[in-house]
Amino acid sequence: MPRIDAPTVAEHHALRRSALLEAGRTLLADDGPDAVTPKAVGAAAGIARSSVYQYFPSAAELMAAIVEDAFAQANAVLRDALYEADSPTGRLDAYLRTSLALATGHSHSIFDGVDLTTLPGHTLARIDELHREQMEPLLTAIRECGAREPGIAAQLVGGMLSAAARAVQLGADPADAERTLLEAVHHGPVPHPPAAD
Repeated sequence: MPRIDAPTVAEHHALRRSALLEAGRTLLADDGPDAVTPKAVGAAAGIARSSVYQYFPSAAELMAAIVEDAFAQANAVLRDALYEADSPTGRLDAYLRTSLALATGHSHSIFDGVDLTTLPGHTLARIDELHREQMEPLLTAIRECGAREPGIAAQLVGGMLSAAARAVQLGADPADAERTLLEAVHHGPVPHPPAAD
């Protein structure tokens, strides 16, 4: 019987799969999608290439699992951040701060080079589902804050969030981008001039 590194075979397989996904995420973030091969991921995880195929039958399935897992992890980080907030405004701010940090962090770079059209259809459907799941707390917080058109407001806020992330990627100070984003969401991007006397 092969040696296992966990109390049960199922736990052993879960640990190995997790190690492969983590190694794949690191390779993808550091070196781009061409670096993510079963051989390279296996080597980075300390697992033989032939064993990688026990978990992922092809390079495409491996890439799909890495992207899906990274998305699910980002959603978990968002959920944890929102759990701490105790008001609609607090949840909105937590969502924006955390989303901006995620979008500008090293781990987000894994999404930059992946051609989504190469992923299997079931993975694209799951990513779409995870994206909707990611947007739901934003929509809920905006609705709870009293927006008349929460769906439109969520799209506008999402656009501002994307613009803030892009500004950081182009060299803006992350703290300045976060502060400006929060001010824009709560007060509008351009302040109203004082009323004339």
